[in-house]
Amino acid sequence: MPVYVDREAPKLWRKICSETTIEISLLAENWKIILGGIIFQYIHGLAAHGVHYLHQPGPLLQDSGYALIPELGEDKAYISETLFSFLFFSFVLWTFHPFVFQSKSFHTVLLWCRVLACLVVCQMLRIVTFYSTQLPGPNYHCREGSKLARLPRPESVVEVLLINFPRGMIYGCGDLIFSSHMIFTLLFVLTYHKYGTIRFIKQSAWLLAIIESLLIIASRKHYTVDVVVAW
Repeated sequence: MPVYVDREAPKLWRKICSETTIEISLLAENWKIILGGIIFQYIHGLAAHGVHYLHQPGPLLQDSGYALIPELGEDKAYISETLFSFLFFSFVLWTFHPFVFQSKSFHTVLLWCRVLACLVVCQMLRIVTFYSTQLPGPNYHCREGSKLARLPRPESVVEVLLINFPRGMIYGCGDLIFSSHMIFTLLFVLTYHKYGTIRFIKQSAWLLAIIESLLIIASRKHYTVDVVVAW
C-alpha cells in the first residue's frame, strides 16, 4: 500500500499543477466576468438592505403554504439554514474537483462564469420584484412589535453602503419576492444536473431542493409565493 501511495502522489501533484496552469490562463481571459459577478453580490446585498428601510411590518398575509405546512418555530429556524449551507459548500467544493480527479466535464473558471452570469440575471429580477411590491415580512424579527422590523433613517450614506454586515444580511426584512436562498439552491442543483456525472447525487440534490423549499416556508422566512416564483 505505501508503494501505491508513493506512485500515485506524483500523479496527483502533476494533475493539480496541470489544472492550475489551465485555470489560471482561463481566469486571465475571463476575470472581468468573475469580478463583475462578485461585485454584483455586494450590489444585491445593498439593494436588500435598502428595501429594509421601506419595510412596514403588519399582519401576516393569507398563505396556502402556511395553512398546509406546520410552523417549525423560531427556535428551529436554523434547520433550513443548515441544509442551505450544506448545499452551498458542497457545490463550491464540487466545482474544484477537476483539480484532483481525472474525470472532468468542465473547467472551473468557465463554470463559475456561467453560474455567476445566471445568478446576476436572477438577482436583477429579484431586486426589481421586491422593490416593486413590499410585503409585510413573515419572519419573526420582521413582525409587528420586533425592534428589528424597521430600520431608523440612516444618518449617512456610509451607513447604508456598509449594509450593517453581517447583521444586516441575517436580519433583513422586505426582500421577499423572490427567495434568494432558492435562487442559489436551484441554480446549483441545475448546474450539477447538467455537468455532474453521478445520477444518485442528481436525484438527491433535487430532493434536497424540495425539502429546502418546504423548510423555508415552515420557518416562515418567506411566503409560499416567494418560493414558487423562484422555482
